[in-house]
Amino acid sequence: MATASRLMLPSPPPATPSCRYPTLLTVPRSCRLAIPTFRCRATAAAAVDAAAPLLLEERAGAVAVREFVTLDELRAAVRLRVRTFYEYSRDTVGAEDHRKGLAEREYEALQNRISGNMINFQRVACINGTVPLLPSLMSAEELCSACKFVEDGEERIVVGSLDLNQCLWLPDELTGKRPGVNESSHTRAYLSNVCVAKELQRNGLGYALVDKSKKLAREWGITDLYVHVAINNEAAQKLYMKSGFVYESEEPAQQARHLGRPRRLLLWLDMKNEPL
Repeated sequence: MATASRLMLPSPPPATPSCRYPTLLTVPRSCRLAIPTFRCRATAAAAVDAAAPLLLEERAGAVAVREFVTLDELRAAVRLRVRTFYEYSRDTVGAEDHRKGLAEREYEALQNRISGNMINFQRVACINGTVPLLPSLMSAEELCSACKFVEDGEERIVVGSLDLNQCLWLPDELTGKRPGVNESSHTRAYLSNVCVAKELQRNGLGYALVDKSKKLAREWGITDLYVHVAINNEAAQKLYMKSGFVYESEEPAQQARHLGRPRRLLLWLDMKNEPL
């Protein structure tokens, strides 16, 4: 999916990955989304992939959709993002070192955004979807290894993630027009880094992450919520339209070519019209 705050590349990289879409805190309460089974299909919040079905046992209970709780979970969320947005061929030399360096850089940048140490970012929240580590997930060995964290003695996996950014603009992205010049621009926010693990896609998790972000945005007093999405990512566009977003503008082709990525659409949600 189009990501507004793009993951930062370490310099120099030992290998060049294929980028799909180049681009502390009080403990929050979690909300629970009952999703008894998952099938691996094309994501509504990332690229389109095909794979064999992956099922979670119904007794596993609910997926936790919440702001991150521990730094270990935050690291796991960053590793999911790197895994989602960047692909490496198996024979790429130094791919693992490059992936680790990329994850470490983004982890530090995300911590700075959340802690308020970056100009323009008034407030940032990392919202994750997590599941317990279960025997039925063992077939997704790489996902479990890369995105695992421990909380209260329980091993869990980050399977979806996004950032809610209260700010005027995001780097290298279109800027929202609302609120207008005569209104407080501090009530504007953007979603970024939206992703769902490719093994667990199209099960409502992307929708749940967006819905959680809308609820938190309302608590922050946000009146206008934005998200950037690649013009060729129809699945993500459908997800956002289902969540209430509408078209506002699109990136000029020349700017997209300069940044080396697919063109972006800027979608807007009027939070004032969202039901409580």
